[in-house]
Amino acid sequence: MSEIFSGSFTQQEPISEDAIEAALAVLRSGRLHRYNVAEGEAGETALLEQEFAAQMGAKYCLAVASGGYALATSLRAAGVKPGDKVLTNAFTLAPVPGSIASVGAEPVFVEVAENLTIDLDDLAAKADRAKVLMLSHMRGHLCDMDRLMEICNAAGITVIEDCAHTMGASWNGVLSGRHGAVGCYSCQTYKHVNSGEGGLLITDDAEIAARAIMLSGSYMLYGRHMAAPPPEVFEQVKYETPNISGRMDNLRAAILRPQLRDLDTQVERWNVRYREVENGLRGTPGLTVVARPAKEVYVGSSIQFLLLDWSEDAVQEAVRRCAARGVELKWFGTPEPVAFTSRYDSWRYAETPRLPQSDRVLAGIIDMRVPLTFSVEDCAQIARIIRAEVSAVYQSA
Repeated sequence: MSEIFSGSFTQQEPISEDAIEAALAVLRSGRLHRYNVAEGEAGETALLEQEFAAQMGAKYCLAVASGGYALATSLRAAGVKPGDKVLTNAFTLAPVPGSIASVGAEPVFVEVAENLTIDLDDLAAKADRAKVLMLSHMRGHLCDMDRLMEICNAAGITVIEDCAHTMGASWNGVLSGRHGAVGCYSCQTYKHVNSGEGGLLITDDAEIAARAIMLSGSYMLYGRHMAAPPPEVFEQVKYETPNISGRMDNLRAAILRPQLRDLDTQVERWNVRYREVENGLRGTPGLTVVARPAKEVYVGSSIQFLLLDWSEDAVQEAVRRCAARGVELKWFGTPEPVAFTSRYDSWRYAETPRLPQSDRVLAGIIDMRVPLTFSVEDCAQIARIIRAEVSAVYQSA
């Protein structure tokens, strides 16, 4: 009889007891707002920023309401104005072009390569079209960051990294988020730390940091930030930077601080599961496993594979058959947005010519979450199911 997987692809691990106790302490105090602290108290949010900046080797950090807010705030703080063009990946999720549109700027999409990263040749060809690149490390895949920075530095392009899927990852020994001017992270439930919703941004640029803090709604309380530039930097920007409130609160910060201390351990747990699925899929007829470069340290909280040049009907049949056996796969080739999944031609607020290379790759991308609630044995079973159903469809085509 065919195996059926019975696990949940959306069930996360429980919040740790340390984080629960920290959250309860905030609730008992009643001081949830980041600036509502007792005399001499730093506050959970300020401590989170200080600790994450140190963890990432950054000078400055700001905790905000969401990863998308971190992206839009970074654009504004970097000087992006309405009508400006901003380069970004054709393969990403809606909050990335959405953050560009939210500041009145225009996304310019760059093709995706078969390894699911931004196509560096297409980026080089479009480098004269914008002064900012919002680089999405989509689904945790890091491109050759050394070459990307060479292209961008030569063209005078400011890089803002969307690290929603790469907290804890690195390229050639440099942590994700530390190549560009700003690194932005998500703390939403399906990311690498879980506060339900939330975001973090880091930078070494004092003016960007000061503007971001003012934008987040610090009023004139910026002196209470512990991972912030000195007061004289705020004096230069405080009267011309609008308040677009999007602060993180002390409750979410309290939940996040213990999780960030455990990040390296969690990354290794994800990668053990990722490799179990990856190894189980190798050699499946018609299926391409996405190669991971030696210079990349990744976080395998999701896995992608390609059914390149398959017909739409065949892809949908493989997805359907896996779903019937309890394995939830998402397809990026679907012509209409479904749940979290959409593609560049779904974002019709941006006028975009067809991108034939991206169309081909997107039509073949299959995506699957790998939550830590799965055991290694679960991952082996999932791989067997996918292998069997993809092989059956491929051989009958």
